[in-house]
Amino acid sequence: MNRRRTWVHGVGLGILLLSGGLSAAEGRFADRWVYVSRNLTRDEHVADIERIAATAQAAGLNGMVLAGGLETVGEWEASRRQRLERVKEIATQHGLPLIPMLWSVGYGSGLRRNPDLAVGLPCRDVPFLAREGVLRYADDLGNRVRNGGFEDFTDGRFSAYRFHDRPGEVSFVDTQAFHSGAASIRFENFGAFEHGHARFLQEVPVTPYRQYRVSCWVRTQDLQPPDAFRIQVYGPHGCIAPVVLSLEPTADWRQVALLFNSKELSEIRLYGGLWGGRSGRIWFDDLEVTPVALVNVLRRPGTPVRVRSADGSVVYEEGRDAGVLADDRRDLRRPRADSPTIAIPPGSRIREGETVLVDYYHGMAINKGQVTVCMSEPELYEYWRQSAAAVQEALAPACWFLSMDEIRGGGACAACKARNLSMGEILADCIRRQVEIIRGVRPDARIVIWSDMLDPNHNAHDHYYLAESTFEESWEGIPRDLVIACWYYRIRDKSLAFFGDLGFPTLAAAYYDGDDMENIQGWIEAIRHAPANRGILYTTWQNKYDLLAPFGQAVQDAARKAGFPRAPRTGP
Repeated sequence: MNRRRTWVHGVGLGILLLSGGLSAAEGRFADRWVYVSRNLTRDEHVADIERIAATAQAAGLNGMVLAGGLETVGEWEASRRQRLERVKEIATQHGLPLIPMLWSVGYGSGLRRNPDLAVGLPCRDVPFLAREGVLRYADDLGNRVRNGGFEDFTDGRFSAYRFHDRPGEVSFVDTQAFHSGAASIRFENFGAFEHGHARFLQEVPVTPYRQYRVSCWVRTQDLQPPDAFRIQVYGPHGCIAPVVLSLEPTADWRQVALLFNSKELSEIRLYGGLWGGRSGRIWFDDLEVTPVALVNVLRRPGTPVRVRSADGSVVYEEGRDAGVLADDRRDLRRPRADSPTIAIPPGSRIREGETVLVDYYHGMAINKGQVTVCMSEPELYEYWRQSAAAVQEALAPACWFLSMDEIRGGGACAACKARNLSMGEILADCIRRQVEIIRGVRPDARIVIWSDMLDPNHNAHDHYYLAESTFEESWEGIPRDLVIACWYYRIRDKSLAFFGDLGFPTLAAAYYDGDDMENIQGWIEAIRHAPANRGILYTTWQNKYDLLAPFGQAVQDAARKAGFPRAPRTGP
């Protein structure tokens, strides 16, 4: 997640840059920052920031990382800009220069401007049949799941499933509660066993490079924890549909669904159930895997479409032979259940009853609605150039924070394929261009970036979520003056050492919403052995600031022991 000593002034804000004039021990705790996420759409956000700033100043902190849509500051309405002006005054008053957090490729930077910038997954040779003036998806094989209604069973075991956990102890045939038919599968007592698993698995045939919809009906009774529930689709290298579906602890039958791309696979492993369940009951019924097409189709230069005859001899023209390929209800986070059709305009060379093959790319949200953008599409960089100019005009920040973490897709669209680069190389090129853009508007900018996508101990590896190729060696070729914000507590020593040995300055991103000081003290101890470290960040995603004052005191104590008794002061 993302110096010589000199004063830099800009819009009433300043920031201290470290120099060789500071000893290594002193420099390890020089930056003492707090993370704040407020989008300034309400007056309460300003009041929140003022309270946090007062606490941070009293705790000896000297910077505020501000997240909340600042990359679009050039498009903000007057009231939101006025709140930003007030926040700038607060920051100056409390000696906390603002460090804007920007450009999250992993979480959709630029999608608000153009949703087609989403990472695209390919669908190939998808059959459509010409009938009555339209092309309709022609895969009529229906549900690919066998015994999806859980009607076929013997001695408490359901046929067609490779396994379901502990028949007669955790999994049961239920002929009293079902959504349809005369039976369902029920799980209970899972908390009595190690891991709390309550799952079923079936191997399901699919066609490569197609879209599928998984759906089932679920009922719950006193289920704890409800987030133990999962529907997961696996290939040989991991999950290809990492979508988080939420349930209520107690609820009557409801349908849950997700989409996935079969990629190169002819068979997938479909899991459903609980991982780490503690108590309660859950029922499943009417499990389906059905083919769909053109759902969330993307249209940008790097996601071309093609319509051709079944034998490949004729390539049909969009607009002349076939209407525009589009999803008129596109929603990456809540995709439709049916398949859009394609109009056949008058004069088309496509004949009634003909089957044509369609190639296209679609977008896909994962986890709780996360959508990654394509780093190979030129339009993204033009957007960032405009964004950087607006941020410089609004804030003139001496330090910028690149939110380049958890990039969970890419490399599969035509724009990426044409570059013949790995995902690691694509990411490194993207970062270099981001730095160039920032320093084009602020030549002396100090730039911080999250560590995970650059760390081989963390996410910079092969088979990362839906990425087409490896993120290995993403750290090669990026500017060595980037400050790497290491944030994974369990590998903190490895991460700080890895980047320090490569010549990068580091920043420890501590805390993450715990209820005690264990994480903070762990990072402080790690910093003692990390001569390249330049500071520490109080990082909260849940807006928990109860430990901000103790955090500041602990950092001051550690800095004092390191021979750096006072935090560097900032301001005019």
